[in-house]
Amino acid sequence: MRVTIKGVGMCKILCVAVAVIVCALSLSVAMAEQITIAVAASMKPAMADIVRQFNAQHPKDEVRAIYGSSGKLAAQIQSGAPFDIFFSADLALPIALQKEGWGATDPVVYAVGRLVIWSSTTDATKLTLEKLAEPAMRKIAIANPARAPYGMRAKEALVSAGVWDKLQGRLVFGESVEHATHMVSTGAADAGIIALSSAQNPEILKQGGYHLIDEHDHQPLTQAFILTKRAKGNIIAQQFASHVQAPESKKILEGYGFTLPSNIPHFKKINRGLH
Repeated sequence: MRVTIKGVGMCKILCVAVAVIVCALSLSVAMAEQITIAVAASMKPAMADIVRQFNAQHPKDEVRAIYGSSGKLAAQIQSGAPFDIFFSADLALPIALQKEGWGATDPVVYAVGRLVIWSSTTDATKLTLEKLAEPAMRKIAIANPARAPYGMRAKEALVSAGVWDKLQGRLVFGESVEHATHMVSTGAADAGIIALSSAQNPEILKQGGYHLIDEHDHQPLTQAFILTKRAKGNIIAQQFASHVQAPESKKILEGYGFTLPSNIPHFKKINRGLH
């Protein structure tokens, strides 16, 4: 009889132990979180490094990035896409989302981008906006101005140089600046106007140099992010937003050719006004 009681007691202990382990595992899973961020294509190389860095520092959590044109990503958020943070290639879209009730925070300017002329077949360091109109340049790739801020600014630069009309019939539009870069890389276009951040990608640099377009030839590429209403109260989203503004992330952004708003007095005022 004593053996039976002892056996029952051991069984109860084992059951309790298993229950504790299961609860601990469940708690661990529950504590692990994943957020999804919508990121402008111009940020892809830099954001990949920033996300990799954050995930290494937060092994129990995960940041998943979806890349595309800012206009398309904003439209997806308006349609209820499950994005927690939106990193736009301009400031206007986050402001619009906030006004429409899709944002949980004010927009924050995190970088200012630049445009370059790039080619994988021609020495782009010697190209100018005016030279893009020469007969040898049969196809010129830019991001779609209707969807992508980098495409919009590329159009402004071409108009400023007086060659926009001359290039009609020769312009090919990418869904995003990344797509425009791909068209040049594969030979579908002779040259393209792409993001400096894309041109700084080691794989792109191997294929050819670039010519930096004067920033006064177009409106600024003021890039801003906003936490969506889905991320309201989400600790991981807040931590990642802070991480993007941390010194180690700023170093990555500068390495890909972005200018930090903290280095431009005008943008310091914008960020103060948004908070």
